Amino acid sequence: MPALTTTRDGFLLHGEPFRILSGALHYFRVHPDQWTDRLRKARLMGLNTVETYVPWNLHEPEPGTLDLDGLLDLPRFLRLADAEGLRVLLRPGPFICAEWDGGGLPFWLTADPTVRLRTSDPRFTDAVDRYLDLLLPPLLPYMAAAGGPVIAVQVENEYGAYGDDAAYLKHLENSLRSRGIEELLFTCDQTDGDHLTKGGLPGVLATGTFGSRVDRSLARLREAQPEGPLMCAEFWIGWFDHWGGPHHGRDAADAAADLDRLLAAGASVNIYMFHGGTNFGRTSGANHHHAYVPTITSYDYDAPLTECGDPGPKYHAFREVIARHTQVPAAPVPSPSPKLPPITVELTHRAALLSVLGPAVHSAGDPLTADELGERAGYVLYRTTLPTPGTTQIPGTGLLHFAGGVGDRAQVFLDGAPAGVLERERYDETLPVHVPRPGAVLNVLVENMGRVNYGPRIGVPKGLLGPVTFDGAPLRGWDCHPLPLPDVPGTLPFAPATTPTHAQPAFHRGTFEVETPADTFLALPGWTKGEAWINGFALGRYWNRGPQRTLYVPAPVLRAGTNELVVLELHGTTTPRAQLTDAPDLGPEPS
Repeated sequence: MPALTTTRDGFLLHGEPFRILSGALHYFRVHPDQWTDRLRKARLMGLNTVETYVPWNLHEPEPGTLDLDGLLDLPRFLRLADAEGLRVLLRPGPFICAEWDGGGLPFWLTADPTVRLRTSDPRFTDAVDRYLDLLLPPLLPYMAAAGGPVIAVQVENEYGAYGDDAAYLKHLENSLRSRGIEELLFTCDQTDGDHLTKGGLPGVLATGTFGSRVDRSLARLREAQPEGPLMCAEFWIGWFDHWGGPHHGRDAADAAADLDRLLAAGASVNIYMFHGGTNFGRTSGANHHHAYVPTITSYDYDAPLTECGDPGPKYHAFREVIARHTQVPAAPVPSPSPKLPPITVELTHRAALLSVLGPAVHSAGDPLTADELGERAGYVLYRTTLPTPGTTQIPGTGLLHFAGGVGDRAQVFLDGAPAGVLERERYDETLPVHVPRPGAVLNVLVENMGRVNYGPRIGVPKGLLGPVTFDGAPLRGWDCHPLPLPDVPGTLPFAPATTPTHAQPAFHRGTFEVETPADTFLALPGWTKGEAWINGFALGRYWNRGPQRTLYVPAPVLRAGTNELVVLELHGTTTPRAQLTDAPDLGPEPS
């Protein structure tokens, strides 16, 4: 019998009435040395539970392998939650959305366009089962049945917005049960339309996701499920941002009022997010409704705990609301973390991006996609030659046409000179170029900006996505170079920079001194677009398009003494300097 059971209108935990007061906290978006701090702050706000997704694509990076190290040490996270007296809602997917690269589905699976994702297609369900065979044994000791903190496990995620394959959902339920999961199972769907019906599973608790219109949403949940606890499994109290879009926020008083309505109705809740954290490295996803839009590095989400773990306005407002409905810890609200004093970092050394070219894969015909090259994230350089100058009416020019578009952003170079940029989000396919000579070398550097995490476009490939023509003539014979960036960029062949500015894709390196490590924020005014690392830790992407203007640097990344900053700039910089500041800049909220 599971530790958490349901009654006609509520929950029992070990036979005693229990209301779930949960907050989302994704371990893989927080530095492991900060997990204890974030969990304690959840308890002090009045929460009794935390919720986390489990990203399949990181835990099984290659078929048959399981990674539970560092950011992915889920057993350690569960132990720490238990030590803090918190219960856990576990959401293992297989699909998680979460504005996460590919919605958590591994690219080695989605790269096969014949696999019908999130269906009872045996090629998909067999892969899921093999993953669960790896993942679940190390987690079983942390289930409530074994005395651990996990009291409930989700089946899939918002499936009603995607499909209606009841056999698939039943297969997942059986897969969890047959592998030792005895805990309460639940589904989670939006309360609009028929999502709850399509995503539900007989005998499994249905929960809703919404951020407002509380009474209406709870009524729809009750219509779909006449008996059982009312629960909002994702109470959206903020939102995420896209590159080039606004920075989203939600008024704390407005969100608190809706939280009060939920609790006054007797419902249980999971606040999404309690602490958003960061899409470190190349882990952020993208949306594609009317156009492709990639998600920024910060996942601050305007949550009660900011990206750096400081209590924000919602933390105080939500604590007051929770205190009206249950007892909250008497300890005072935690203070903001110490911040590093501002530092200017001189980047004194450079290494060309092309110094990390992987071995060429030659295609006698059209270019190969990044997926065909086995490149999960990052960059691919495509190289060929233009046989003759252009034949259009303008002498020395021609039209490059990328018939399938690019996935997701292509920088075009002729004989090493920048010739233009094409972007998937703008549906760019054609570029007029100046051809300096017959036989000019054409380089196309394509960046994967994040795989779509929601909707029918999950699994859309990256790289160059079809034939390329020049003035209507097909370009054949491509050298396709994946760029597997090193785990420790500081080991690249850096040389002293001879000029203060630079206009080619390159790594830039500098060092700075720290007396006492503390949280800080990397600002790159005068830089254009790229990625950054400190002491080998991948902070994520930056882009002067905004809205985000700083990258969060967790204190545990730094060390007393000399520290190393490496910046990969894809375009050019007008300055050899970077700034470490004591405050974040995620952009202005829309007025």
